[in-house]
Amino acid sequence: MQKPLLIRADAGVVMGTGHVMRMIALAQAWREGGGDVAFLCSDITPQLEQRIREEDFQVERFGAVPGGVDDLEATTECISRNAKGDRSVAVALDGYQFGADFQLRLKESGCRLLVLDDYGHAGAYHADIVLNQNISAREELYARRDESTELVLGPRFALLRREFVDHCGWVRAIPKQAKKLLVTLGGADADNVTKRVIDALAGSGLEVRVAVGGSNPHLSSLRRAAEAATMGGTRVELIVNASDMLVLMRWADMAVAAGGSTSWELAFTGLPSLFIILAENQEENLRELERQGFGLCFGRHADFDADAFRAAIDRLAGDAALRTGFAALGRDMVDGLGARWVASLLKGGADFELHPVTKADCELLWEWANDPATRANSFDAEPIPLKRHKDWFHAKLQDPQCSFWIATNAEFGKIGVVRFDQHDSEAIISVALAPYARGRGCGKKLVSSACDRMFASSEVDLVRALIKPTNKASVRVFEGAGFLRGADTIVKSQPAEQYLLHRTS
Repeated sequence: MQKPLLIRADAGVVMGTGHVMRMIALAQAWREGGGDVAFLCSDITPQLEQRIREEDFQVERFGAVPGGVDDLEATTECISRNAKGDRSVAVALDGYQFGADFQLRLKESGCRLLVLDDYGHAGAYHADIVLNQNISAREELYARRDESTELVLGPRFALLRREFVDHCGWVRAIPKQAKKLLVTLGGADADNVTKRVIDALAGSGLEVRVAVGGSNPHLSSLRRAAEAATMGGTRVELIVNASDMLVLMRWADMAVAAGGSTSWELAFTGLPSLFIILAENQEENLRELERQGFGLCFGRHADFDADAFRAAIDRLAGDAALRTGFAALGRDMVDGLGARWVASLLKGGADFELHPVTKADCELLWEWANDPATRANSFDAEPIPLKRHKDWFHAKLQDPQCSFWIATNAEFGKIGVVRFDQHDSEAIISVALAPYARGRGCGKKLVSSACDRMFASSEVDLVRALIKPTNKASVRVFEGAGFLRGADTIVKSQPAEQYLLHRTS
């Protein structure tokens, strides 16, 4: 039986609802794999608690200062109750109140621990996995971490709820002039930035839908502002506790939004957006999103200027090419599979089987080989014509000195390929991951599993990996799989780093 998942997260007017909302996505992915889920909350809005219960997840509430001694005691007690016999428990912490000591004490209980983070708030990390789904995530934020702590970084791991993932094939049409605007500035919006946005939109002639949470303390003033804007010619509809944000994002031509998990939902749906920084911990991520070409960052809410805001909205509405670029980049960043991958890693990593490559894999491997990232890391960066690939592929299938395997996962399908070209007692290894599997913790496990199989099924005593010096991701994969740095060499007239793995038994 799969281990249960305990999620420790809170949601309130001050902290907002984002921590719990993204945890719902992880909970859904966990349950799809057959596991039970329970939320532990010391503070949660009634509306959000109801949302969790409607998903048929358990909710356990306890009165304690978040991150304090009583919180730790309640959480560890819950872990003990769920760790029946030799069954371990997975725990996910999402909140800035959970520091290094809190993590360490939970790890002592024997659980497998995931910590969600946005900016390196804890200082030191003792979790099995640290997830930072922001585009600004970087390893330097987690320099003080246990040697065994695995970092899972970037929007490829963005946690999207099932309502989004189930519609991954939808493609947005970009109108010449945007007329429909979605405003979503968080479930609570304690500073009532939403009202300033509505006031600034008066007279714009746009059709506006404003999504707010039922815990928003400013609902009365928002209703008045919406009525006034509508009377002035800008139709504004206030939507409280939207049951399906995907419907709203598909309806809209553009959006005004804050940072946090909503930015990844907007990216996934290809919705061009203007971002307002509502909290200090959002700034780096939103500035980086703009720098990399997704969305416009309007700046901090404290500096909100109505005239400048209207000018930015008018620019976004009138520039179809800009919105087209935003939409395309958003879908490239977020493919909707993040929650499934994170759930898989929390269980111990994506399981896969190695099968011999067959003729039916030929064109799939050609597509993987011609992916721009693969070509950039190859010693021959030119695109590969299909005929040349087919000739090479069929020759490899018939070569007795070539071992050629493809890795298949029950949930994600074919995730990578590994090839060994044997020369006497040595073999050169080549590895390629499917584009959707890159950066998701598959490489090291694939290399290790394939090398174990190669040593077990052949007389090979040494495996060599030849890597371009600029391909740091591959270096990390092979070092993680136990390869040691050898002497530098030359491949196709280019410098190459050599990594070696010797048979140990």
